[in-house]
Parts: sequence; C-alpha cells; structure tokens
Amino acid sequence: MKIAIVILNWNGRDLLEKFLPDIIRYSPTGLSDIYVADNASTDDSIAYIKHNYTSVKIIQNKTNGGYAKGYNDALEHIKADIYALVNSDIAVTKNWLIPIHEYFTSHSKTAIIQPKILDYKQKSHFEYAGAAGGFIDKLGYPYCRGRIFDKLEKDTGQYNDNLPIFWASGACLFIRSKVFHELGGFDTDYFAHQEEIDLCWRAFNTGYNTMYISESTVYHVGGATLNSSYWKKTFLNFRNSLFNLVKNAPKNYIWLIFQRLILDGIAGIKFLFEGKPLHTWAIIKAHFSFYAHFSKMLKKRKQITNKQPNYYATKSIVWNYYVKT
Repeated sequence: MKIAIVILNWNGRDLLEKFLPDIIRYSPTGLSDIYVADNASTDDSIAYIKHNYTSVKIIQNKTNGGYAKGYNDALEHIKADIYALVNSDIAVTKNWLIPIHEYFTSHSKTAIIQPKILDYKQKSHFEYAGAAGGFIDKLGYPYCRGRIFDKLEKDTGQYNDNLPIFWASGACLFIRSKVFHELGGFDTDYFAHQEEIDLCWRAFNTGYNTMYISESTVYHVGGATLNSSYWKKTFLNFRNSLFNLVKNAPKNYIWLIFQRLILDGIAGIKFLFEGKPLHTWAIIKAHFSFYAHFSKMLKKRKQITNKQPNYYATKSIVWNYYVKT
C-alpha cells in the first residue's frame, strides 16, 4: 500500500526550505512518494525543489484555486493507495507514517486518518487546526479534543489513544484515494475553511470511518487567534458551517439551521461588545451569502446511506463551554 505525500504550495519557498528536508528524511521511499502540488506560484519554489530535491515530484496547477481546488486538480494526476495531504507549514517526526500505514492496512472500513497535531511554536501544546481529533455538535459547530474554541490544552498524554473521530484536520489528512474520488473530492464552493469537515461528513454519511492515531505526531505552525485583520476567516467559517448542515445533516436540518442562525446572531453581538465590529459584520455577510447559495447547496445534498447517522458528540458545545463550565 503506497502513500502519496502531497504538499500544497503557493509561494512557499521559505516553508519548503524549512520543512521539506524532514518530510524526505522521515518518509521511507519504499512506503511513500513525495509530491509538491504548486498553485501557480510566482516565487522560485519550483526552481528550488528541482535544484535541491530531484526525488520530489512536481505537479503544477495552472491557477491558484486555493486549498480545495488545488488538491482536487493535483490529485487527478497522482496514483497511490493513500493520499497524505500535508500543509507546507507542517513539521513531521520520525515515526509519523508507519502507525498510519499499519492502521489503514488492517482496518479496511477506515477511510480517513489524522495524526496528533501539536503547536510548532509551543510544542507542549495542541495546535488549533485539528489537535487530537475533530468533532461537531448537533448544530454543526466544530471543536477538537485538546482545543475548544480558542482554548488550547497542554499535551500531557491525555489523548494518547486511537479513537474514532468525526473530522480530520486538513493540515495533515490521510485519505484512501478510492474514497476521495468516490466522494468527488473537496467542494470548491467553500473556497477555504471547513471543506475537510464537509468531506469527512460525506464519508461518514456513506458509512466510512475517520480515525485519530496518536502514535503519529506532527507539528503545525498555523495560526488561530481571530483579530480585526482576519474577519474573512470568520465569514468563511460561519457560512461554510451552515453549508455543512444543508448538505449533510439528517432530515431535520431546517430546524437545526434556524437554531444556528439565532446563535450566530448572539455570537455577532458578543463580537460587538468585545470591540470586534468587523467580525459582527462578517457573520451578517456570512448569513446573506448562505441565503444566496442555499439552493445550490441543497442540490448537492445526497441520500444518507449510513444506518447510524448520529454525527454529533454533544448537543451544544456552546452551552457546555460557556454555560455549564
């Protein structure tokens, strides 16, 4: 079973110079091939790879289609059993591939796997994008073990386990190639943020499993804190989370969306009182964009074939986090 490690790059020469050597060093050649999928970079990323790493295969996308389209386009040209979708700001460790390869080999119903993701800048703590595996509540709000909203836990071994999860982080996501193409890849209408949750939810609705494997550890540079200059991230997260409900939630999704719109409004008021009016405006824009795209998302809704479509781990992470605690 061969793994294709695919690093999506856009003008990331500095990141490739920093992190690519360890990916090569810690990825056995008999087990894996390494690709850089370049999203029409204008720096010297490609020249740098060609000059220094002849073993790395290069796929050059004609345009910068972002995360979803970039991977969709690149993976059409890669033959492998497993795709490892790895951000260019991921630092891998010595044993990062073997446990995941072994788990895929012995568990045929497992379609997607995420390793433990720690913070590159504070290595004792979990990182925002994925941490120790992703879950959602009944209303579609995502959270992780080791990270709820903006609160990050220190890694003390509390999540040193192998556990079924609901979604795997796009920062470092392993997926069977057959399943990726069966599901139609990422939804490019998301542009960015939560397209991996949508993909994992569609896999879940089809009856596939997603796992967290703690024996594999990576470090992510990333960035999590919302501030006034990241209002677009708020817009995409709130809008795309609503897209997820329309496309993937069980038949009571209209009632779930109604409740979400109310809670999103409360979140907008909270941002306003915190002195973050751009985030409040981002939520308003997210709702109007959601209304504009509703019929398009509804057409993408598929029949749920999973016989146990209980997708959520808790009814309300907002209630549990802000009220009960």
